[in-house]
Order: sequence, then structure tokens, then C-alpha cells
Amino acid sequence: MKAARLHLPSEEKRLLWHLRMKGPMPRTELALSLQVSNSALTKLSHNLISLGLVEEREATEAPTRGRPTIPLGISSQGGFAAGATVHKGVLEIALVDFSGEIIALVSEQIGTPSPAEFSAIVQRHLDVLGVRHRLLGQRFFGIGVGLPGSPRSRTGDSWHTVKELPGWNDVPLGQMLGEALGTTVLLENDANAAAMAEYYLSSAGRKASTVVVILLGYGIGAGVIEDGRLVKGGFGAAGEIGMLYPGHLPRPSTLDLLAVLREAGCGIESVARFDELTAGFETVVEGWLDRAASQLEVLVNSAIAWFDPEDVVFSSPLPASVVARLAERLNAMPLCWSAERPGQIRISALGGSAIALGAALLPIHAATTLVAG
Repeated sequence: MKAARLHLPSEEKRLLWHLRMKGPMPRTELALSLQVSNSALTKLSHNLISLGLVEEREATEAPTRGRPTIPLGISSQGGFAAGATVHKGVLEIALVDFSGEIIALVSEQIGTPSPAEFSAIVQRHLDVLGVRHRLLGQRFFGIGVGLPGSPRSRTGDSWHTVKELPGWNDVPLGQMLGEALGTTVLLENDANAAAMAEYYLSSAGRKASTVVVILLGYGIGAGVIEDGRLVKGGFGAAGEIGMLYPGHLPRPSTLDLLAVLREAGCGIESVARFDELTAGFETVVEGWLDRAASQLEVLVNSAIAWFDPEDVVFSSPLPASVVARLAERLNAMPLCWSAERPGQIRISALGGSAIALGAALLPIHAATTLVAG
């Protein structure tokens, strides 16, 4: 599938962003919010409606006598995009429509795929999903990939990925994946992708101007969104908080928990079938959670102090029950929330799918917003 190219003026992008963040609005209210005239709003909305990106919603009753107001909203028929990522032992693929609604989530147990093997698996699933959900012929924005690693430069041409993915390091990864899949491929750090999903798909995330997502995956990373923009830093590696933990010592990550369980005699190798395989090793998991919480306390307090976030989220491919117990331990610690704005760490309702979903949103975000990371 080849990606469509949209060339939207900045005012149309502003309108789309406003509707995406605030929800459906009548034209008059939307014009006031965007500080444009009613005639200018009519012109902007007409073009977006003709492109299928915006739609008129069911009319609401007029507050007084007269014609009912007709809200404008993001259209789910505006197109779709795909996202993919690799957890330890699991490849996950997501499809989302233009409004951000989930079309499909699929996963497959795998080993350590090369970029070519990864592309082949993704393409196979996209072919099946395209037919199953009748997507052929619809506008396709492209594919996003969430990577456990950091870019070598801000341009993201080459990446430093985890050792568990041989063949992904120091190669023109975006070009390789794009040629194999025959479409536009956007690469992003997995924690940043998870943050994108929280911002778009979580009601709490959309209400917050600053969101910090801490991802426990292959390693530990963070994604920060400030007013709709991913904070990437001067060289594209903002949020690489794993470097705060010495490499020769245990760190609070999914891989670390799996290693601790194996040392205790558990036969677990990946995040697949976690609950089933760790039955009888509950005390090991609880001990790891105690240690991980103590390691994360300073890190979480640093995030609160540096960014003053309204929302701090834990995300992980680990079962939600495990992540919830980790958050409970940290919320019981003396975190440095402001007395005027007390907060709580919450766990992602998207689970391990946050990365794939955020990756799927990347092409839509890049094509239709003024604040593309």
C-alpha cells in the first residue's frame, strides 16, 4: 500500500488539531476558538469535508428558537494508518482510522527478527487485515514503527537498538523498511510512541498540556509530550533514562524481571503467557517490584520536578496487574507533587499495545498537525 500525500494549509491543520483535542464543535464555536471569521471557517471546513477528513455530525437542539446547530468532527472515514513494534518474543501490529479509533490489533509470537523478517510479517498481516476490514482503496497514511532504542541523529536515519534485535543497528533502517513494505515508514522510539498513544487515545492525556510516559520494555525509557509536541531534545534522544542505571547492574525493565524469574527457576523467555508461566513465582515478582519501585522513586521525582506534568503514566507489555502493583508502591512513596496540584501515577489502559497504537498514529500526526514531533 502506498501512502497518500496530503498538503494541508496551516489553518486547516489547526482546525483538525482543535477538533481532535476538543471533540466535535458547532461552526460558530469553532470559529471563536480558532479566532477566525465565520466565513473563513466555512471555507476551511468545506475543503476538509470534501477531503473526507471532517464530517458533519448529528444536529443538536438549538438553545433558542431557530435552526439546530450542526457540529463538525473528525471523520473516521478520512483514512487509516498502521503501526508495529517488537516486544520480547512478540510482534504487535495496530491499525487505526483517521479519528484515532482502533480498527485492529494483532500479535504474533516471534524470536529475534531481522528487519527483512519483520517487514515480511508486517506485510502478511496488513494484506489480511486490509481485506478483512475492507480498507483497500481507502486513503493510507503510512506505517509507524516503535523501536527499542535511540536515533543516532535527530534525522533518525540510523538507530542504536537493543542487542536483542541483531541487524537493526547502524543501518539505514527507515529506507530498508520502507523499500521492503513499499510505503512511507516513520521510525520512533518506543517510549515516544507510547506517549503519542496516551495523548491521542486517553481522555486524561488529551486534557493535559504535559504528559510523561515511563515505559518498562526492553529497557526503561520515557516519552514526554508538551502541548502536542514530542520532546526529542537536541539530538533526538530525549527520554533515554536507561543511561541513569549502570549497564552492569539490574535496572527496572521487563527484560530484567524476566531475567530475575529465570534465575529463580522459572522457564519464561518472553512476555507471552506471563501469568501462566510465572504461577508459583509470585514472591519473586513481588520482590522485584519492591526493588524496581525503590529504583524508580528518584527518577519519577525528577520527572515531576523537571516537567511539572499533569499526567505521569506507566506503560509496559507486562500484565496490567503487575504494572498496577508497581504504581501502587510508588504512589505510597514521598513523591514531590505540588501541594496545590497533588498527583498520582496511573497505568496505561492501553497495556502493551500502547507502542503499536502510538506508532500507527505517527503518520496521521505527521501529515495533519502543525506540531508533528
